Amino acid sequence: MPVYKVNVKWGKEKFSEIECNTDEAPLIFKSALYSLTGVVPERMKVMVKGKAIGDDSWSGIKNLKNNITMMMMGSASELPPEPAEKTQFIEDMTESQVNQASDYPPGLHNLGNTCYMAATLQCLKTVPELKAKLEASSGQFTRQSMVGSEGICAAMKQLYQEMDKTSEAVTPLVMLKVLHMTFPRFAERGEGGVFQQQDANECWTEVMRMMSEYLPGEGSTSTETVRKTFIEQYFGGENATTMKCSETEEEPETKSVEKWTQLRCHINTDVRYMQLGLTMGLKENIEKTSATLGRNAVYVKTSNVNRLPSYLTINFIRFFYKEKENINAKVLKDIKFPMEYDAFELCTPELKAKLTPARDQFEALRQKKIEKELSGKNIKNKHDEETEKKEVKHEPCSFPDDIGSSNSGYYQLQAVLTHQGRSSSSGHYVAWVKHKEDNWIKCDDEKLSIVKDEDVLKLSGGGDWHVAYTLLYGPKRCEIWEETEEEKKEEVPEAEKME
Repeated sequence: MPVYKVNVKWGKEKFSEIECNTDEAPLIFKSALYSLTGVVPERMKVMVKGKAIGDDSWSGIKNLKNNITMMMMGSASELPPEPAEKTQFIEDMTESQVNQASDYPPGLHNLGNTCYMAATLQCLKTVPELKAKLEASSGQFTRQSMVGSEGICAAMKQLYQEMDKTSEAVTPLVMLKVLHMTFPRFAERGEGGVFQQQDANECWTEVMRMMSEYLPGEGSTSTETVRKTFIEQYFGGENATTMKCSETEEEPETKSVEKWTQLRCHINTDVRYMQLGLTMGLKENIEKTSATLGRNAVYVKTSNVNRLPSYLTINFIRFFYKEKENINAKVLKDIKFPMEYDAFELCTPELKAKLTPARDQFEALRQKKIEKELSGKNIKNKHDEETEKKEVKHEPCSFPDDIGSSNSGYYQLQAVLTHQGRSSSSGHYVAWVKHKEDNWIKCDDEKLSIVKDEDVLKLSGGGDWHVAYTLLYGPKRCEIWEETEEEKKEEVPEAEKME
């Protein structure tokens, strides 16, 4: 179907030559009208010669042509109330601060308890390989693809493209519509017809599942471990698991491989640090039927990581079901997490051996920097000055035969999704994304503010402040040390020393 230039009359106002692409879902057209009028599509009614346009299909709409006038009805949404907390806005920054934050991401307007979705999308946007994969995908909106994995990927692609073109807050109408159509439980409404709050990590998990279904893996050579999906490559890990019955020695232990896209940090009275919570999750008791005993028995399940992804997602088990109140209550306990994380101790002996060469490169680089710093000749500063003038090169961070893996186990924190409140189905979700050096961007829906490393580390819990719920660690990259001309001059050959 063709593209038309149409006119839209809304009360006393008239908008001319608005592009109407009938190959796309009508919701895309309504989103353009929203940007002009402030009327959200759910309150909007668009008529063509007495026939109302739906959200998903142009069926039944006839006689569309250039310069046709459509009638639109609906009232614009009220402006949101002034925030209680004073926030540092980009518009209020000094010129130097604006320059420092020149590549900050735009915010996402809250469309009624949609902060869970906005926080998830802001965190995932920090993965450059994911953005590139979505950009290269062929997903598009049709009547059939509005629901499911293709629709989710197409909506994310369109949203990220729009966010990359502007510094102003973006309205994720299409993304929200596709999410609601794919997962109707996210479209549930409460009192007053307002969308109910949803669990952000549940949204994260479902979005990852949809991308895993649609985005194919990379690489196809016979020397590579080809994984089926992009998500499996860059976000997927594997555990080597053994299961042993603790009530009889006659039953042999069983071994298996379990795949995951998130590691769970378990929380109890003994856990104060993330590492201990992760370690606890690798050993657990499970009750199941024993074929040997002919009854239920307790099994000890022991797991160790035998494949680490480039991007490590860690979910804090902060919510538990309270039957009396019928809510997912929150564990507020303070659990410390690091800016840099080493996953080496979680791994199998075989994987530890494979990680050692890349870890040795990090150690060699560290020793090199220490030597230059202790030389007392200020060479380190000169090295840094020359390095800034050219692009820094890095060692590969994945195994050559396993695209998207981690070859060192070293990670750097790049995004934090937090929850403020006492229940997963209420409260507020916010994304905190790494910017540069020790600067982070707090993405609180459409409101952005700059914070520091120490502010992010305070998200560990212990009160009603924002508490870390899901962490996203990216690969720590090992710089390839290239000696400057000054450093080369300082090095005296052994033969000259002996003379």
